[in-house]
Amino acid sequence: MATRDQNAPVSDPGAEPGVLVREGTYGTRVLEVEPGGAEFIPLNERHGKPLQLFWTWTSPNMEFATIFVGVLGVAGFGLGFWEAALALVLGSAIGGLTQGILSLRGPKYGVPQMVLSRFGFGYWGNILPAGLNSVTAGIGWFAVNSVSGALALNVLTHLPQVLCLIIIVAVQLVVAFFGYNLVHVFERYAFPILTIIFLIAAGVILSKAHPGAPHKTIPGAFLIELGASFGYAVGWNPYASDYTRYLKPDTSKKAIAWWTGAGLFLSCAVLEIVGAAVGTVVSPGNALAGPGGMTSLLATPLADLTLLAIALGAVSANVLNIYSGALSFTAIGIKLPLTARRAIVALGFGIIGFFLAWSGLHDAGTKYENFLLIIAYWIAPWLAVYFCDLLLRRNPHENLLFSARRENWAGPVAMLIGMGISIWLFSNQTEYIGVVPTHIGSAGDLTFEAGFLITAVVYLGWHAIARTGRETTLTT
Repeated sequence: MATRDQNAPVSDPGAEPGVLVREGTYGTRVLEVEPGGAEFIPLNERHGKPLQLFWTWTSPNMEFATIFVGVLGVAGFGLGFWEAALALVLGSAIGGLTQGILSLRGPKYGVPQMVLSRFGFGYWGNILPAGLNSVTAGIGWFAVNSVSGALALNVLTHLPQVLCLIIIVAVQLVVAFFGYNLVHVFERYAFPILTIIFLIAAGVILSKAHPGAPHKTIPGAFLIELGASFGYAVGWNPYASDYTRYLKPDTSKKAIAWWTGAGLFLSCAVLEIVGAAVGTVVSPGNALAGPGGMTSLLATPLADLTLLAIALGAVSANVLNIYSGALSFTAIGIKLPLTARRAIVALGFGIIGFFLAWSGLHDAGTKYENFLLIIAYWIAPWLAVYFCDLLLRRNPHENLLFSARRENWAGPVAMLIGMGISIWLFSNQTEYIGVVPTHIGSAGDLTFEAGFLITAVVYLGWHAIARTGRETTLTT
C-alpha cells in the first residue's frame, strides 16, 4: 500500500506532511511493472531529461487519427486548403501552449495531472474531471486510435479487420501495463521511424496537392474545424504532468515547456495539414473512408511503409491513452490496495476499449468528428478552472492534494455550468445542434470558447463573493 509521508523511508525527502507516497522501488528499470497509482513520486526515484518530452509528444501524433483531422476540414466540411491550414495551425498552437504550461508542475509536485486538478476542484469534486478523463482517455481515445491502427494494418496485410485490431490492442496493452519507463522508451525508438516515413510521405502528398481546388463550404466550417483541431491537441492536456512527474524538481521549466509544446504542436499541425492536402486530391468518399485514400497517392513501397507507420503511430498514441486513463482512474480517490493497481486498471480499460473499437470499425468518420468536439466541450471548462485557480493560488502546498476533507466546490459547479450553457447554446455536431448554430449557421461551433469563458467567470465570481480561493495550505 502507498504510505503517508510519516511512514516513508528517510530517503524520500520531498514528502511533506499529509502527502501520499508511492510504494515500492522502480528507478530506471524498463521491463518491470511500475508500482502504485497516482501517488507522490519520491525524490530518490526521479530521473529523466526534458528532451525526452519532445518524442513523447511527437510520436503519439504520427498516426492517421491526426491526419484525419485535416481530411475532415476539406473533405468533410468543404474548407479550402489554406482556410483549413489556418484553423489547424491555430487549434494545434493553443493545445501545444497549454500542454507546455500544464507540464511545469509535474517535477515540483510529483503527481499526475488529474491529482493536480484537485487544487481547483477539491478532493471529491475532482471526481468530475478525473472520471471524464479516465473514460475519454482509457476507453474513448483508446478505441479511436485502435480503429485507425487496425484499418491501416488491414489495408497493408489484408488480414481480417478484427484480427488486426487484436494485434494492435495486444501490443498497446503490454507497453502500458509495464508503465512509465517502457512508455518513454517505446516513444523514443518509435520517433525516428515515424518521423522519417511520415516526412517522406508528407513531401510526396503535398507536392500533389491542389490548394486551389473548388470546394463547397458548409456554414461555420472554419470554427468547426478549429474546434476539432483544438479538441485533438488539447485532448493530451489532462495527461501533461503524467510524463513529467518523474523529473527532478530543479529541472529547467523552459526546457520542459519548450520540448513539450514543440513536440505536440509540430506533429499535430504538420500531419493535419497533410490531411487537408489529401482532401484536395482524393474524392471525399475515399478520403473519409480511412488510410487507403491517403496511401493511394503514394507509390506501393512508400504506401506500405506509411501504413506500417500509421499502425505504429496508433500504438504510440494508445500507450499514453491507456496509461494516463488508468492514472486518472486511480486519481478519483477509490482505494485499491493492490501494488499493481494502475497496471490492472490499464488492462481493464484496454478490454473495454477493444470492444468499443470493434463496434467502431465502420462509420468511423462521423463518430470521430463528434468525439473530437466532445473532448473540447469538457476539457475547455476544466482548463478554465485549472488556470483560474493557478492565478488565484500561488505556490500551494502539496497537502491540499491528498486531504479527503479539502473542498473546493466552485470548481465542479463552474465546470458543469460552463459545459451545460455552452453545449446548449453553441454545440454543432451530428448528434445535437445548439440554439445559436440552429439559427445562425455561420456561427460554427463556439462551444469550447464559450465554455472556457463561462466557467472562468463563474469560478472567479464564486471566490470573489466568498472571499476564498487563495488558501495555500490546509487549515486546522
